[in-house]
Amino acid sequence: MTDFRIGELRVDGADTEARNHSSEEDNEDWIKPLIHQSQGAKEFAYCPYRCNVENASYNLGLCAERTAIAKAVSGGYRSFKAIAIASDLEDQFISPCGGCRQFMREFGDHWSVYLSKPDGSYKEMTIEDLLPVSFGPEDLKKKRLFTTKNGS
Repeated sequence: MTDFRIGELRVDGADTEARNHSSEEDNEDWIKPLIHQSQGAKEFAYCPYRCNVENASYNLGLCAERTAIAKAVSGGYRSFKAIAIASDLEDQFISPCGGCRQFMREFGDHWSVYLSKPDGSYKEMTIEDLLPVSFGPEDLKKKRLFTTKNGS
């Protein structure tokens, strides 16, 4: 799949082992455009260092990861295979905050997360790598041992 319109996080899956990649390596055709698009999305930021929408009341801000997923969900998408996280930091990869990890987990734990640097190098991880032993929607469907007085 090579259709990378903003809001659509559609790419092929990957294994669960985190790996570092340089921009010179032979990559799948879709990874470089996905990372390039995530780097370009920073131009629309309401802050100088990420594509967050920030607020004076910090907990009311919205990270770029949640914004991208919410936009895709509002367009009808419910299943994701990958997301690329962009940074201007040259010496390290950045990863999603805990809130974004849990938000992404809502849509499964095996999709790929590409942590990228400005030079195009990236580290490949999965939601499961970033949020091990996580709680997800399937946990709400499990049989409960105890119930309340009203039966729930």
